[in-house]
Amino acid sequence: MPLISETSRERIEKYITGIVKNNKSKLYAIYANPEHVHILISRSPDLSDSELLSNIAKSSNQFRNENKLVIGNFAWQDTASAFSVSKEDVDRVCAYILNQKEHHKKLSFAEECDIFIKHYQETLKK
Repeated sequence: MPLISETSRERIEKYITGIVKNNKSKLYAIYANPEHVHILISRSPDLSDSELLSNIAKSSNQFRNENKLVIGNFAWQDTASAFSVSKEDVDRVCAYILNQKEHHKKLSFAEECDIFIKHYQETLKK
């Protein structure tokens, strides 16, 4: 659901940036869309993807609710996706993340998810 308003987007991004830093990881890019967030992180080897994402979700939920950045009680969905990115693709992925506002004017989140899932299903078949 599109619960992240443009007025609270920057605060949420800065807060998540702090969570990543406090978890000894490096954030390369972040963009909080109304219904999802893209982040590119170099994760600390001391944490699993699941642990880092759980820490981000738990802390940012609390931050949003305490600061009333959404109407009602906010919670992330129970699942998230994590993908590995090669070093040569870091700049391209950062550009993609930072261009989310324009990107989603052309392609909705739901449409993009469908395309992404189909692409990786085809890739796995090969």
